[in-house]
Amino acid sequence: MSLINHFKMMAKYNERVNEQLLTHCQELSDEQLLANTHSFFPTIMDYWNHILFGDLIILGRLANNNIANLASNDFDRLPTAKSVHDVFCENMNDIILLRKQVDALINQYCDHLTNEVCQSVISYQSTEGENITIKVGDITQHLFNHQTHHRGQLTCILSQLGVDYGCMDLPVLVREGSTV
Repeated sequence: MSLINHFKMMAKYNERVNEQLLTHCQELSDEQLLANTHSFFPTIMDYWNHILFGDLIILGRLANNNIANLASNDFDRLPTAKSVHDVFCENMNDIILLRKQVDALINQYCDHLTNEVCQSVISYQSTEGENITIKVGDITQHLFNHQTHHRGQLTCILSQLGVDYGCMDLPVLVREGSTV
């Protein structure tokens, strides 16, 4: 499997698993969405906002470096990520709408990646002020790892609430595999 097909497959997985989890979160009460989770982030809503933060800040860094046809105007209708504790949305309906926009942008980004672009290097400053230089392929992999890491925490919380969110296996959600 090529790296490009891998990233396209991961973008589809990301989109589909987000939709699946958000559908179940939409069924939760406001009290459940805002209850203290006693975990890494205080509430389920905080998890969704943080996952969006990670996606937006990474995509913004890629756009600032003119990578894979990402442009600043792609972000005209999207919030600007500044802090790991950004709150972009205060309710699940707004999270769902923003999540769909960001997932579409991730798919668009992956559709324009090439092997040469993945080997190229970008530089940016982290939210902590550290200067980072990294290959585009590596930061793209981090985009997906960050989502998966925090969705794993989120599914633990949903399990504790008795939510059956279904199968999240890659071969089930992206049956077409790396041929996407």
